[in-house]
Amino acid sequence: MTTEELLACVHCGLCLSSCPTYLENGNEAESPRGRILLMRALEEGRVRPTADVTSHLDTCLGCRACETACPSGVRYGSLIEAARPLVEQHRPRGPRRVRRLLDSILTRPTLRSAATAPLRLLAGKPWTSSLARRTAWSLLGYAAALPEWQGTTILPAVVEPEGPRRGTAVLLTGCVAHTSFPRTTIAMARLLARAGVRVEIPPRQGCCGALSLHLGDDARARDLALALTRDAARDSVDWYVTTAAGCGAHVRAYAHLLPDDSAAADLASRARDPLDVLAEIGLPPPPNPLDKRIAVHDPCHLAHGQGVRDAPRRLLAQIPGVELVPLAESDHCCGSAGTYNLTEPEMAARLRDRKLRNIVASGAEIIATANPGCLLQIRSGAILEDLAVEIAHPIDVLARAHGVGGS
Repeated sequence: MTTEELLACVHCGLCLSSCPTYLENGNEAESPRGRILLMRALEEGRVRPTADVTSHLDTCLGCRACETACPSGVRYGSLIEAARPLVEQHRPRGPRRVRRLLDSILTRPTLRSAATAPLRLLAGKPWTSSLARRTAWSLLGYAAALPEWQGTTILPAVVEPEGPRRGTAVLLTGCVAHTSFPRTTIAMARLLARAGVRVEIPPRQGCCGALSLHLGDDARARDLALALTRDAARDSVDWYVTTAAGCGAHVRAYAHLLPDDSAAADLASRARDPLDVLAEIGLPPPPNPLDKRIAVHDPCHLAHGQGVRDAPRRLLAQIPGVELVPLAESDHCCGSAGTYNLTEPEMAARLRDRKLRNIVASGAEIIATANPGCLLQIRSGAILEDLAVEIAHPIDVLARAHGVGGS
């Protein structure tokens, strides 16, 4: 974070209408330009990272909607990511330790497996949904939103293409994405294979580091990025793909996170969202019709972070019987934002409820969203409100139409 980068903001205010937290509370200190002023004051030593200052920065979702709106090209995402470690150093010891524990649980496979084991008894069960509604307990809602546990999923090392090869992709399984939605990962590999892509799945790969960076641990984020580069990088590959839009956006920024690592920069340059790849190379016509009204919620790190908006809509529109319907504020954050719904539950719930109101107004029967965090956030809200709407990854909807499920 340099003074020049901070001064790029001219405080025109065109970002205000795109900032989810500003739209909710109208607080200038919780708008992009307000937070940039706070970051400048911290950088110049004019203010200290007090509890109030920290709170204004913590409530930033990092959704990067302001980047899309900004006429000056301010790289706000990089600024807030640089500010988080500075704030973390001055956070009280107790909360800091809780955040480090959360970081460890989410990004270390053994700890993550142990911590999520109790959820396997609750995941996807109708009685869990019913209890969540009766108690209005958000954590139960998240448990109910998880797919029903079907045992440990072992992925093949390679999924060969159907027909002539049209490219090679390395599948980055992620941490939370594959733990929570393994069938989506398998479905993605099978869809890519149907499109003529050879899919390689490195057996030793871990978290990309996005969650650590969200929690202000830039050192661990770099370590995880280095490890993933070492374990997943290949010389002859066309794309690196992942079902998690947040992971995809983070991997595409590896050149910024690891500026002196050429392998990481090469990996970043070939990272693509799988929906974008499938839309580009094309799938054969899907044989199974779906007579459903579908609306698309654009994950922040897909729409704003990677600039991918049309691909999921183009692919879904090819399914016979599907009617695409608009969703108001489709690219406004749902409140998931990495670990945000765990660290800032009040604002996350407000944003989720706003999203649910728009979903009800859309009349959609399926909401398609390409990020596991968004899936859990919106699906849990739909369960708590007892809404008759399905929340699904576009990959799973496409897999259903193509008859290549992830079981």
